[in-house]
Parts: sequence; C-alpha cells; structure tokens
Amino acid sequence: MQRAEAARTALHTAHPGADVSLLKVDVGSLQSVWEACKEIKQRYKKVDYLYLNAGIMPNPQISLRAFVNGLFSRKVISMFATGEGLLTQQDRVTADGLQEVFVTNVFGHFIMIRELEPLLCQPGNTSQLIWTSSSNARSSAFSLDDYQHTQGVEPYSSSKYASDLLSVALNRHYNKQGLYSSVICPGLVMTNLTYGILPSFFWTLIMPIMWLIRIFTNTFTLTAYNGAEALFWLFNQKPESLDPRAKYHSYTSGLGNGYTKPQKVGKSLTTFQSFQYSVGAGL
Repeated sequence: MQRAEAARTALHTAHPGADVSLLKVDVGSLQSVWEACKEIKQRYKKVDYLYLNAGIMPNPQISLRAFVNGLFSRKVISMFATGEGLLTQQDRVTADGLQEVFVTNVFGHFIMIRELEPLLCQPGNTSQLIWTSSSNARSSAFSLDDYQHTQGVEPYSSSKYASDLLSVALNRHYNKQGLYSSVICPGLVMTNLTYGILPSFFWTLIMPIMWLIRIFTNTFTLTAYNGAEALFWLFNQKPESLDPRAKYHSYTSGLGNGYTKPQKVGKSLTTFQSFQYSVGAGL
C-alpha cells in the first residue's frame, strides 16, 4: 500500500483533477478477492478496464550448467528471452488448497472477472480485460491434465500460458456481451522480479551481453518503458476491432524504437474451451 500511495501522489501531481482510489487485494487468496470485489461493487456502477497484472515467480532457480551450455550455443538468444530449459521455481499449496503460482497468476484473476461480471457486462457498453503474459509462457510447460502444474518445476511458465488460453476462452464466452479480453507480452524487462532470478554480480557481468543481443532480437525490451509499449497500444484501440486469439508483444528495435506486433496463441478452440470449463468447474 505504501507503493500504491506513492503512485497515487505522483498521479495527482501530474493530473490534479484525477480521482484515484486505492483498494488492497491479494489475488493469491480467494477470500481477499471476494472481499475486494464486494467493495468494488459498492463503490462503482461499472468497470471499463480491468488490468490483470499481478504475478509471482517464487524461489526462481537457474541451472548453471544449462546457462553455461546455452551461453555458447545457437540457442543463447532464445534462452535469455524465454528461460526455456533454464528457469525453474518452487511452488507451494495455499490455505485454499491451490497451487500458489496458479491461484495468484491465473485463478484469482478469473474469480475477480466472474465476481465483477455485472459491472463488466452492461448493455450498450464495452469493457476490456488485459492480461500480462510473458515470453516464458510455453505450451510445453502446460497440460490440461495438470493445469495447476502440481507435477512440474515450471509453474510460472505454465500459469502464463494458461492465462493466454483463458483470454481466448473468455472472448468466446463474453464478446457477445461487450466484454473483450487481450493479452500483452512485455518482452524481457529488467524489473525487481527479473533481478531476483540471479545474484546481482551475474547481472553486472551479463548486462553488456544483453544490450548487445538486443541488436539481433526485438524481444529484449529491457526497460519498463519499452515493455509497456503493447499495453499503451492496446488502450488506444477499439476492443471489438482486436483479434480475440492474438497475443500483443512489445518489441524494441536495435536502435531502441518500440512497436507492437500480434502473434496468434497456437492452440485449438477445443483446448481453449476445455481449459475454461476445467477452471470454472469448481464454481
């Protein structure tokens, strides 16, 4: 809440007439989500945008062997961009009996959407859901038979791919009610989460390499400003004109110029529907 207060102060300084309210919610706790949604319904009559950005990557670990091997291979760019074969996490079960990464990154958001449905779906109005996904979202880490990723070691990758699938499924269900869902990928951005993956001295050593690699790949956005490119672009589009199966990526050229490019989420419609029904079965 301290950081939220600082952000609100900064917004008021830049836009003195803005009405900025704060509400605390832990999307990793279903009780917290229900209480927050109750408060939102008391405060507001409708919701135009819901930005689903919360996410965790607990106890990230790097395989040093995979790192060294990848550093001197043709897959070095892909390794840095996606963490494939390199990045694992340690998950745990929450008080609700759910995997912490799944409930925080996906299910808590899903419950919020369902709870706020009356405010999001109103005749004559359009509203938009925007999910933050990741370059680490990979179909190889996700399974419909284990969508909470209880059996694997890449819960973050699985959860982000799950949010990609869920966005498409939500579009099939809600577009006719004026609710549209989109997914953005910020690319490789250096944030507190990213810096927590490796010891600080590693980043000191490899950051020059990262800037050099950016000349050859557009996914290395590196700064939060560049990573927000797709998000900013989406807010300037009409939701109904967007591709319901697209994932919008923030890209940065070697010269540092940002741009947005869509890519299809590559799974069958049956898979999208099956995942939505699986997640919603407990409701």
